[in-house]
Amino acid sequence: MKRLIVIALTLLLLAGCAAEETDPTEEDLIVVGISQVGAESDWRVANSESVKAAFSESRGYRMLFDDARQMQENQIMALRKFIQQQVDYIVLMPLSETGWDSVLQEAKDAHIPVILVDRMANVEDDTLYAAHVGSDFYGQGKKAVAWMEEQYPDPEQTVQIIHIQGTLGSTAQLGRTAALEDGMARHENWNLLTRLDGDFTQAKTYEAMGRYLDGLPEGQAIDVVYCENDNEAFGAIEALEERGYVCGRDVDVICFDATRNALRLCMAGKISLVMECNPLLGPMAEEIVRTLEAGQTPKKQQYIAEQQFTPETLTEEIIADREY
Repeated sequence: MKRLIVIALTLLLLAGCAAEETDPTEEDLIVVGISQVGAESDWRVANSESVKAAFSESRGYRMLFDDARQMQENQIMALRKFIQQQVDYIVLMPLSETGWDSVLQEAKDAHIPVILVDRMANVEDDTLYAAHVGSDFYGQGKKAVAWMEEQYPDPEQTVQIIHIQGTLGSTAQLGRTAALEDGMARHENWNLLTRLDGDFTQAKTYEAMGRYLDGLPEGQAIDVVYCENDNEAFGAIEALEERGYVCGRDVDVICFDATRNALRLCMAGKISLVMECNPLLGPMAEEIVRTLEAGQTPKKQQYIAEQQFTPETLTEEIIADREY
């Protein structure tokens, strides 16, 4: 009996030792501070979930996540707190492109690499960040403009356009706006009816669009509504339909992101063109950390692969396979 007890105790001791050897300790984890813009859109929520999954404890990380609630000053405060906490890496999704030089210099002085995700930071010294992963926003806009050129080839036809911008100063807004402006400069028959600030949100776009439409003369033609993200398209469509416009027949709505809800509206014919902006950037950001951990230098600018959708190209299978 004593022999059995000794054997049992020995097995328990060995099992405990094995657990100590295999379970990661707090010291083993790579500490990553993440500053997210907020949760202003379906895209942003999917982006946050992707990053959280990539930097989970099961993958060897201790993640400090901060939601800035759409305020740059909150992001700067979060970065300074991460620096004080001596994190190993900082992942930053900048609200706007400017205003980052000082705090990124502080991170560099503390020897903390900063990885930019989604939007860019326009800094004088590009050594202040290790790498950027995201989308080619200007390239997305160029493809949308090329689609408009195919749909409206007659130079004698006036094309009436409403432009709804995203968060002013953000990389996505700057790139998509620049692409449309370049397209309009090439086409004298493209007429900008108005430019509205939608701030990438459905509610703000719905209100701004409603006020503008209410001031138009009865029967005013609108050919294209160029929305800089999906949620703006949702708000614009709601406002247009309440005032008798038929989206997909009277008006071509263009948007960027390609969330599941936008693809469903596109397949139903209410959105004419959806440009994909892939939010699943977490694995690419995590790969940069792995590269740096290995003592290597990551590629400075990394774009994620993306596509575009129209009612003719969409299927239920494509939408069902969507992760966001």
